[in-house]
Amino acid sequence: MACMKARYLNPFTDFGFKKLFGEEASKPLLKDFLNSLLPLDYPIADLNFRNAEQLGTGEEQRKAVYDIYCQDTQGNYFIVEMQKSKQNFFKDRTVFYTTFPIREQAEKGPWNYELKAVYCVGILDFVFEEDKANPDYLHEVKLKNRHNKVFYDKYALYFIEMPKFHKAESELASQLENWLYLIKHLEEFPDVPAKFQHTILEQAFEIAELAHLTEDERKAYEDSLKHYRDILNIVDTARDEGKVEGFIEGKEVGKIEGKIESASKMKADGIPVSKISEYTGLTEEEIANL
Repeated sequence: MACMKARYLNPFTDFGFKKLFGEEASKPLLKDFLNSLLPLDYPIADLNFRNAEQLGTGEEQRKAVYDIYCQDTQGNYFIVEMQKSKQNFFKDRTVFYTTFPIREQAEKGPWNYELKAVYCVGILDFVFEEDKANPDYLHEVKLKNRHNKVFYDKYALYFIEMPKFHKAESELASQLENWLYLIKHLEEFPDVPAKFQHTILEQAFEIAELAHLTEDERKAYEDSLKHYRDILNIVDTARDEGKVEGFIEGKEVGKIEGKIESASKMKADGIPVSKISEYTGLTEEEIANL
């Protein structure tokens, strides 16, 4: 099949991202990536994966489903997500997701309210519209006071805008840049670059090699890759047909991408295609191709 022509999987797919960072065998990779990104007082020694689905405190409350959710040996929480397309209220959604590891720390009975740190990392396959002119690809968000001093140091959001990362292999100057270069170009590599050989990054290539997938994993990856490509195709088609007014500003593109993500989730939940079309405005044919 066409998607098998590459030697390595695409980490922007759900399957590829979780294969690269979200399995027991890939835990050393996730640990190294987080240590290269986060300015922690100590390096992460080990990580334990937690249930990626978090429920609200009541039966009718919403839930959060993370790509990767884990804790280090000090008890601090890490949410790591790959976001393929823009969504309406994406920042609100991110903040909402971070409330779950905060609330789950509440103890019954007497409690002094001491909390462990919560870090949320978003690897974005898009650019924030309001920050388009800023060449910086990394956003570090912390709670600060009006004098720009950190008010609370146990809560931080990190957003990496991958389309803004343009460095060539010869320009890579840090382990974080090595990781971002790998993530952005993994599917394109014919072999492991000499720069990454005999390093932990070489393990990423071994895990990501398509030839090492089982038959079931290969099928799951093909489905995940098709879904990723369909999202891109629907957005591109909308642009070509002029359905996305104000495309230059990009505001409507974000709305279309958000509808696609919503439609995909509703389809996975078994909601009829006709209803999904009614709710999102997408055609039944477009929904069927998701």
